[in-house]
Amino acid sequence: MASNVPYLELNDGNKIPQVGFGLWKVDNPIAAETVYNAIKSGYRLFDGACDYGNEVECGQGVAKAIKDGLVKREDLTIVSKLWNSFHDPEQVEPIVKKQLADWGVDYFDIYYIHFPLSLKYVSPETRYPPGWFYDGDSKVEYGSASLQSTWKAFEDLKKSGLAKSIAVSNYTGPLLHDLFTYAEIKPAVLQIEHHPYFVQPNIITLAKEHGIVVTAYSSFGPASFIECDMKIAEDAKPLLDHEIVSKIASAHGKTTAQVLLRWATQRGLAVIPKSNNPKRLAENLDVTNWDLKQDEIDAISAFDLNLKFNAPTNYGIPIYLFP
Repeated sequence: MASNVPYLELNDGNKIPQVGFGLWKVDNPIAAETVYNAIKSGYRLFDGACDYGNEVECGQGVAKAIKDGLVKREDLTIVSKLWNSFHDPEQVEPIVKKQLADWGVDYFDIYYIHFPLSLKYVSPETRYPPGWFYDGDSKVEYGSASLQSTWKAFEDLKKSGLAKSIAVSNYTGPLLHDLFTYAEIKPAVLQIEHHPYFVQPNIITLAKEHGIVVTAYSSFGPASFIECDMKIAEDAKPLLDHEIVSKIASAHGKTTAQVLLRWATQRGLAVIPKSNNPKRLAENLDVTNWDLKQDEIDAISAFDLNLKFNAPTNYGIPIYLFP
């Protein structure tokens, strides 16, 4: 089933669906079926990563959908990310080729630097995905690759056709500005944590000034992190049950999830929600063809607490480089 989701034009001439499907925390045993069902429901963008540990299974879901005639490869936007342990320029192409093989495809439509942080290289034969700890337990060891050297390797990925678009995730404004000083090819997309408790208006403005599409992850705020046993998420008021969001949803005949997603898409951002529920799969796609009132957008934006959930320290990881 095709959807009516609009496409956003990227600064390199490519385009992406404004609503995609996020693959973080999709369990391996159900990942193939989840991707297959999402394609059946109309999703065309799948946002994966090395660190999610489910790329093989997600690729199996894609392969089945193609085999069954639901889609062609060129109908899909397949996204992945470079993990921190592979920032050394000489490691970038080999790990991309491994990830492509895991997915069972020849190229990524978008390939991100997952975090602006180099960790010491861990061979995929030793442990994969490597995670945050060099010893797989508790020891953090930083790498020596500069972000500039990693980005130059990314530009080579684009030139070779292994990635149609190259992008960055979890960058701050100063890091993005620094990238502009050396980039031959600007990033096509910036992916950031973005929800009403963490609005980040300045970096969104900066990205737009440079023609960079912003993709929001964790659109439902604390709901994405409670299952991670994260105390600040448990202490935060649930956005999906927020009385103001509920009132707006009732006024439009929509769910609170749809309102939160429309709050982002109406402001020009892309979103990557996920669900295993067929009804919610369809609802999450229906977030582009109706409008919130400006005062409703403003009311939700006013929730901003500058509250970031996706930082290593919030998981108990002793990396103190993120707000």
